[in-house]
Amino acid sequence: MSSQPIGTREHPPQGAAKIGGSQPYPNGISYHGGPIITAGTHIYYVWYGNWSGDPATSILTTLGNSIGGSPYFNINTTYFNGAGVHVLNSVLLSGQTGATSANYKYGTALTDANVQSIVSDALSSGVVPPDAQGVYFVLTSADVHETSGFCTKYCGWHTHYQWNGHDIKYAFVGDADKQCPSACEEQTTTSPNGDPGADGMASVIAHELEEATTDPDLNAWYDQRGYENADKCAWTFGTTYPAGNGSIANMSLGGSNFLIQQNWVNASGGYCALSY
Repeated sequence: MSSQPIGTREHPPQGAAKIGGSQPYPNGISYHGGPIITAGTHIYYVWYGNWSGDPATSILTTLGNSIGGSPYFNINTTYFNGAGVHVLNSVLLSGQTGATSANYKYGTALTDANVQSIVSDALSSGVVPPDAQGVYFVLTSADVHETSGFCTKYCGWHTHYQWNGHDIKYAFVGDADKQCPSACEEQTTTSPNGDPGADGMASVIAHELEEATTDPDLNAWYDQRGYENADKCAWTFGTTYPAGNGSIANMSLGGSNFLIQQNWVNASGGYCALSY
């Protein structure tokens, strides 16, 4: 059996209000008692729409295979649960489905409930397992819209729901290249991997991944305004370097350049950074 998701936490588009004001906690973010993923995070990609021949499948697979163990993901080790157990700097791309065949079961205008159903379909078919350490990313091709506010309210979001007795953490991230590149892509004409849509998705995936690790059930780490760690650094990229094709990047993962947003370090008063 399944139920509707319990709220969502969203990655705002560019131009949204920035975080400001005083923070009442020593590092500007507080623990609210909920579970976090401490034993290593497992990524599952559920590709929806038509990704056949799209270089995004290779670009984002490189990201998923390489972000774990990086100085960047190590920022998340500054977060811990009520027992004082910290997040591990470990991420595995544990499964994928839908990258080689078109799937428009729910059409090209998805509701939040449709996104959850796409995850449930993947679980029910057995192509991905129910995994307590898993975050299931529904990745939609450029011709697919999410009707609750993709491009206007958010570039991605994460939440959780109960499926057959399992607490399933999942996220939505869409390819904004044909719909709203200026809202959800930092570089709209050229990008480190030559695919602005996929490169834009990479940063949003990183955002949702770190939030789903440190606040998977929306009741763990966030600040007094409800901002999770990645929200506090959204659309900030720190020190960059030329990527060699006219674009800029700020980190190398798996031998590829990426421009990934900073994350909030829960130490030394709290700050945005690319590494820890």
